Amino acid sequence: MNKEKLKDLYLQYGLTKEDVFKHQHYVIITRSGIEKIQGQADINVEFEAKVLERDYAVIKATAFIDAKKVVQTFGSALKGDFKNGNCNTWYVAEMAEKRALSRAVLKVTGFYELGVFGEDESDDFKKPKLEPKQLINK
Repeated sequence: MNKEKLKDLYLQYGLTKEDVFKHQHYVIITRSGIEKIQGQADINVEFEAKVLERDYAVIKATAFIDAKKVVQTFGSALKGDFKNGNCNTWYVAEMAEKRALSRAVLKVTGFYELGVFGEDESDDFKKPKLEPKQLINK
């Protein structure tokens, strides 16, 4: 990972420590961080449902920055437990859309090539919850 380039991207998109956290081997950007990047970069995203079933969905996202930079990617969600799925909620289409958005925004802005992921991309990437006492002392 190129830390200098990553730092430049953080500054360029106005990210703060609340927008980013470290998870084992990866840097993760929160949902609010993804939205902040999308707004700062003026990224337009179009979605197309590829598969919509009760327990499985695939959404294609096409992200545009000025028509010069275009990226297409997919997000999917399969309802089930750890062994049989990647999503523990019943709203799989919405989860697939959030995952597609995260991937598209991070790819079109160059974060993805640096090994940065969005917290929506995996249930394993969720930011650890703070205890009430930790929130007060923050």
